[in-house]
Amino acid sequence: MSISHYIKDIGRGRDGARALTRLQAADLMGLVLDGQVSDLELGAFCIAMRIKGETPEEMAGFLDAAHQRLQPISALGPVVVLPSYNGARKLPVLTPLLAHLLAREGLAVVLHGTATESGRITSQEVLHAMGVEALTQSRAVKASEVVFAPTEVLCAGLKRLLDVRRVVGLRNPAHSLVKLINPTSAADALLVSSYTHPEYALSMAATFELTGARALLLRGTEGEVVADARRTPQMDAFVHGTRTRLVEAQTGSLIQLPELPTDIDAASTARYAQAVLQGELPVPAPLAKQVQAVLQALAL
Repeated sequence: MSISHYIKDIGRGRDGARALTRLQAADLMGLVLDGQVSDLELGAFCIAMRIKGETPEEMAGFLDAAHQRLQPISALGPVVVLPSYNGARKLPVLTPLLAHLLAREGLAVVLHGTATESGRITSQEVLHAMGVEALTQSRAVKASEVVFAPTEVLCAGLKRLLDVRRVVGLRNPAHSLVKLINPTSAADALLVSSYTHPEYALSMAATFELTGARALLLRGTEGEVVADARRTPQMDAFVHGTRTRLVEAQTGSLIQLPELPTDIDAASTARYAQAVLQGELPVPAPLAKQVQAVLQALAL
């Protein structure tokens, strides 16, 4: 089915483009995820949205379509969702460490992701080095367990849309979408999400408020949802459309830096994470505060 009528609305440039309604956005994304559009239309959609930018209504519609097509992961008890799509560039990717710190609190933890950029160390690689293998199909996750679900296991169409970046060279709505989805069947799951640029903080907050999601939002580390181990960022909780400040951003000069590994390869990062979990090294203060913020957000 053609999406040319939608491209006509969104493809008129930043000033001339018209925003879609939530229902229109859901219909459009549904056709894209179901593979019912041509490669030419798919490329046009990605570039048009890159230029126009997504409104909260459009992101809510894209989320509606994605959630209808996900293979959900079930959980008994409190569950936390950690999207992991950026990986390590200059700093070790500590999302797996955060996941295990949360699991140690008795939470079921679901990471999901796929490599979206070449040359970065991913959470999946670090988890593999820690003995956690990626799921090959959706299954239940238990309390105090960490699982990693590749995007293609959750929704093959979403993985295909992410992969368009490797051809076109630009991000598209899927890169924002994956940081907003809840791949579990638990309506009260807590999604931990992050932004890299201030404009995304505004748009993501507006989407959480519009959809009534339960989420914790912070400025992450190199695109990952884990707090920067060197400086505590601001952390806000969203529950049923209400925003609550849980952690204020750390200000002033840093007096002491944490003992982070100088090598960011998967094996070195895994060894560091395991040393922290075994008490041989201290938990970086920002991660400890993030764990407490997650527990507070779940209690709201």
